[in-house]
Amino acid sequence: MKPSDRFALVTGGNRGIGLETCRQLAARGLNVILTSRDPARGADAVEALAREGLTAIQRTLDVTRPEDIEAAREFVQSTCGRLDVLVNNAGIYLDEAASVLDVSLTDIRRTLETNFYGPLQLCRAFAPLMRRQRYGRIVNVSSGYGALSEMGAAAPAYSISKAALNALTRILADELRGGDLKVNAACPGWVHTQMGGSEAPRTPAEGADTIVWLATLPARGPNGGFFRDRRRIAW
Repeated sequence: MKPSDRFALVTGGNRGIGLETCRQLAARGLNVILTSRDPARGADAVEALAREGLTAIQRTLDVTRPEDIEAAREFVQSTCGRLDVLVNNAGIYLDEAASVLDVSLTDIRRTLETNFYGPLQLCRAFAPLMRRQRYGRIVNVSSGYGALSEMGAAAPAYSISKAALNALTRILADELRGGDLKVNAACPGWVHTQMGGSEAPRTPAEGADTIVWLATLPARGPNGGFFRDRRRIAW
């Protein structure tokens, strides 16, 4: 571990925006806990960072498994003693071309389990610790698909899950007022990743920039907002 007393946990940290978020946080001196569903892929990601001179701690975490979330909470409590940053990045995107009238309920439920219930349970696991230490940054990785102001017919399950995540951001930000705690949502834009596809115009570094900015906000930074390119956008 690094001499820094700040710890950050990133879900879905083995690739794409999640890995880039881990990279940028580690470069800023935070002790990064890189989590992934697949332990082998998580270990590969940690090794890749090590080759760049960056350190991360690998943990297996499937955000749809309450037992994994509890194990992560116990690890943080016993090994780190605190958690300063939680980045809810893990997500799935199953229904790009589907209609809300016929997308399967199975896909809707799977999407909500990962994109909404997972972050909700992680917030429940770690927000009390942040509240006790009177410091914390929670960043929910959302999407323009979840903004009511931008929403259309595309990807209904994904859009609904991100709208729910945005609602969680607002509710939790209000509940955790007091102390230096901040909860915000970030839209990384259309990023060239496995999920975003090869035609996406943004690099993972560009996609992670606003996430990392929100994860390292100063005490006077915003709370309860939705941001893209470090600018507030409409819900």
